[in-house]
Amino acid sequence: MYAISLGDDGAQLRPLEPWQAPEFLAHMDRGREFIGRHNALPDVVTDLESSRAYLRTYAEKAAADTGRIHGIWAGGELVGAVILRTMDVAQGTAEAGCWLEPSAVGRGLVTRAARVLIDWAVEERGIHRVEWWVSAGNEPSIAVARRLGMTRDGVLRESHLHRGERHDEEIWSVLAPDWRAAKRQP
Repeated sequence: MYAISLGDDGAQLRPLEPWQAPEFLAHMDRGREFIGRHNALPDVVTDLESSRAYLRTYAEKAAADTGRIHGIWAGGELVGAVILRTMDVAQGTAEAGCWLEPSAVGRGLVTRAARVLIDWAVEERGIHRVEWWVSAGNEPSIAVARRLGMTRDGVLRESHLHRGERHDEEIWSVLAPDWRAAKRQP
């Protein structure tokens, strides 16, 4: 297994695989309420089998080159993840996403991890457009989109039903030429 360093604090980005379902479930249990404010994942990953099934879905996406999931480890513990929820290499598009448990918030982990994943998608897989779909009320995730140099493309009004309530969804994106230009700046 490989690990990519996310900086001097020892944080790492690593693939998440089905055999890690117990660790993934423990992570989800620690962050269930916090993560679930804007993300339906805690409602999907509720026990060991659903944890394994979720990770298996991403293993299949990785094998088909249609998505990826990488965990964020800090202090040796899984504390979050970044994903390419969708990836269409032929069209050159992907949708990135993320989550963290409360203990890991405010340290720049998602921004650093998303930067690695997006860079891989653009430079290695030839993705031209990476999107970031986010609930309009999720200010921390919107801040990550901004730090990644994304542009807000628009708002889909009341398009997302989450836990019985309709939410506006913002779509942010970065295009490969803009991503590369930003990397060249000091």
